[in-house]
Amino acid sequence: MRSITIGESTFSCQPDETVLETLLRENVQIPNGCRQGLCQACMMRSLDTPPPVSAQTGLKDTLQKQNYFLSCICRPEQDMTVALPNQQGASIEAVVIEKQLLTPDIVHLVLEYQSQFNFFAGQFVNLKRPDGLIRSYSIANIPQHENILEFHIRRLPNGQFSSWVHDELELGASVAISEAQGSCHYLPGRAEQPLLLIGTGSGLAPLYGIISDALAQDHSGPIHLYHGSRDLNGLYFIDEMRELAVEFENFHYTPCVSGEGIESDHVRGRAHEIALSSTETLSGWRVFLCGHPEMVSHTKKMAFMKGASISDIYTDAFHVIQDKK
Repeated sequence: MRSITIGESTFSCQPDETVLETLLRENVQIPNGCRQGLCQACMMRSLDTPPPVSAQTGLKDTLQKQNYFLSCICRPEQDMTVALPNQQGASIEAVVIEKQLLTPDIVHLVLEYQSQFNFFAGQFVNLKRPDGLIRSYSIANIPQHENILEFHIRRLPNGQFSSWVHDELELGASVAISEAQGSCHYLPGRAEQPLLLIGTGSGLAPLYGIISDALAQDHSGPIHLYHGSRDLNGLYFIDEMRELAVEFENFHYTPCVSGEGIESDHVRGRAHEIALSSTETLSGWRVFLCGHPEMVSHTKKMAFMKGASISDIYTDAFHVIQDKK
C-alpha cells in the first residue's frame, strides 16, 4: 500500500486506487473532469519521485520533465508527495546586482541567489517586493554557475511593481523569488527539429533564454526568431541577435516594426504575420510564442492550422494586471 502526502496530510492509497480517488475519498478537493486522462483538469506535480510514465500520457514533454502527472490515471508505484500546479514551494531571497535600461521602458534586471534553485530558461517566477506585492516575470538566461537570474521588465502604465523596479529598486536590495514555473522552455532531443520563436516587446526575454539554451545544447536544426514592436524603441538586443546569427549559421533573426520609423534592415509588419507567411508549413516544427496575449492566442491557432502539432506549441502570454492609483 502506497502513501500520498499533500501539504501536511498523508493518506493511504488502496490497491488499484488512483491518486485522485484517494484524495477525493479523504475529502481533499482536487479539480477534475473526465477522469480518463483527457481533459487534464486533475493535473498535479510529484515533488519527490518521478510519477509513473503512464500517468503522464498526453502532457507536454516539458511538463513531464518537471514531474507533472494526471492524478485520475496515476496508480502510484511508490510513496508520493504531491501538489497542485498553483501551490507554491518555499521562496528564496536574491540580491539585485545589475540594472540597465534596454529600451526607454524595459529594464534588464539581474538578481543573484545563494540557495539551491532549479529552473529552465524561459520559465517564469513570481517576484515579491517587501510589502508583499507579487508579479510574474520570465527568466531570460540559462542556468549557470554564477547563480543569477535575468529579467526584462517593462514599465506598465500605472504599474505598481514595474514602476518600483524601474524607479526605486536599488543595487544590493533583496527580492523574494518563488520556484520556477511554466512549460515554455527548451528540452534537448530532436536536435534537427526546426524551431520558430515569435515574441513582442519584452516577450524576447524567455525566447532569448530558450535560444541560448538550444544553442548551448547543440541544437542543429534551423532556429528562426521574429521579434516585433510597434516602433524602433521597442526593439532591443539587436546587435546581440545579429552577432549570434553570425556565430551560428542555423540561427536566423528578423526584427519587425509594425508602425512608423522603420529602418532599412528591419521588416515592416507584425512579427507573427511575417513569420507565418515566411513558412509554407509548420509540420514537424517546434513553436514558441511569447508576449501580448492576443498575439499568442491568434498565432497558436494559425501555427496549428499550418501543421504544427499542439504538443509542439509552447506559449507564454504576458497578461497585464491593471493596478489602480
